Amino acid sequence: MIDPVRNVHFHMVRSFALLIALVPFTAFRSVEAQTPTWSDDVSCIVMSHCTPCHHEGGAGHFSLMTYADAYPKRVDIRDYTQARAMPPWPPDPEYARHAHERVLTQEEIDIIAAWVNGNAPEGDPQNTPTPPVYDSEWVIDQPDISVIMEEYVIPSSSADLYRCFVMPSGNSVDRFITGLEVVPGNTEVVHHVLVYQDTTGAAQALDDADPQPGYTSFGGIGVSGARLVGLWVPGASPYFTPQGMGIKLFADADIVIQVHYPAGSDFQLDSTRVNLQLSTAPFIRNLAIDAVLDHVLTITDGPLIIPPDQVKTFHAQFTSPIPATITAIGPHAHLIAQSMKAFAVTPQNDTIPLIDIPQWDFRWQGLYEFQRPIYLPAGTTLYGEATYDNTAANPNNPNDPPDWVFLGEATTDEMMLFYFAYTLGFPGDTAIVVDTASHAAHHLDCEPAISLGLAEEAPGPAFELWPVPTQDALFISSPEPGELHLIDQAGRTVRCVVVKGSARVAVADLARGMYVAEFQLRNKPHVQRTKVLLE
Repeated sequence: MIDPVRNVHFHMVRSFALLIALVPFTAFRSVEAQTPTWSDDVSCIVMSHCTPCHHEGGAGHFSLMTYADAYPKRVDIRDYTQARAMPPWPPDPEYARHAHERVLTQEEIDIIAAWVNGNAPEGDPQNTPTPPVYDSEWVIDQPDISVIMEEYVIPSSSADLYRCFVMPSGNSVDRFITGLEVVPGNTEVVHHVLVYQDTTGAAQALDDADPQPGYTSFGGIGVSGARLVGLWVPGASPYFTPQGMGIKLFADADIVIQVHYPAGSDFQLDSTRVNLQLSTAPFIRNLAIDAVLDHVLTITDGPLIIPPDQVKTFHAQFTSPIPATITAIGPHAHLIAQSMKAFAVTPQNDTIPLIDIPQWDFRWQGLYEFQRPIYLPAGTTLYGEATYDNTAANPNNPNDPPDWVFLGEATTDEMMLFYFAYTLGFPGDTAIVVDTASHAAHHLDCEPAISLGLAEEAPGPAFELWPVPTQDALFISSPEPGELHLIDQAGRTVRCVVVKGSARVAVADLARGMYVAEFQLRNKPHVQRTKVLLE
């Protein structure tokens, strides 16, 4: 039997021997120095992007805080990061950008692989950054409303459990949520949390009918009148609404959470909390979260039925009668969904990519904020599409052999929903900044000491823009994916277009004058600008 570690070592030795024969000794030393170490290079990446979940008591189920933690997991770290399965971030960042993306750069992925393939050396422990501290302190440390579910002991089961818990808000008048924080009571077993408000009393009735704390419900909370107000997934930060906007919390509403406990959580204790920050502003715009694209009212090729041994794609569309600003999007489906995608087309025929999840995974759904709110003029049409794989080749298929799958709430049913956080829109909303970072900030501003030379240096011309000056439209092309911002003289973004190859940007409705076209390459800090005159 071949030992993979010894086999890799053999090929490395043979490769180095060839290098000795072909290049001077000084060049050999330079190549040898390219092996990253934990202390100087990899620890910065792991502490910044992995330990928010992978710490003692965290949702990652094992710690990666130290070299001793990471070394036994080194091969998995390499393989999962190369497959971009970790950190978990289902949306394709090359299709549309979102706030607080949990995405590694290719350079970071390559450093991890080179470290593992080079036998994962520790390096000088004194060079390791001070590890981050994870404690139980709340981010919203003085919440206006804080509710906690009754302690619940998870029963023994070989299947995942979706349990709902009802908590009176104690809110006597309508108010607006501007901050929402979920504090898992047991991060070892709480996989995700959906937060609803219910004014019908139906959720409480379901709870009362179950002798144990809460009640079981898979797809949602089993109440048609309930409204989603937020969610939590591992690694997520508390959600804060954009400036001047808030989610209306109705008087006397119950806060209802659906908690996902994965299989193997037997006899664990949980008591999850929700903290709410409420607005004190005299005026605030209501930010609703609704399934604007769905499997009943807006589906265009329904009904949502997937026969056995078939792969089917369904579509939905909705044209907004009013100008709207959207701040977040949350696709939702069940187990046999394969991919979900949404985009918008304005009356000027501009296509605005919203989200693309090419490999759907029910376990990793979220509400994804945009880096800046997106303004949609009246008459904009939203489009959604979802593909379902009801064949034996789908490892997530709950039926063996495949069976008919219908629309419904059960585990073996399916859904197609695209939730949008939206409000009455104004063009100036695009100037609100939620997160414009091209890459998540590193712990203590650390950076890997090594550079593998795989990342490109500052690029030459990254895009072409024509005609300039123009009256009706601009055309842009770029050999690399990126995002074009058209900025007026007041510094406001009036157009934002994702570019993959080429795109058309309608400008006939904009005021005449000088603008700045700013092009940002994907996952790179480089920004290029040029002036544009609209005649």
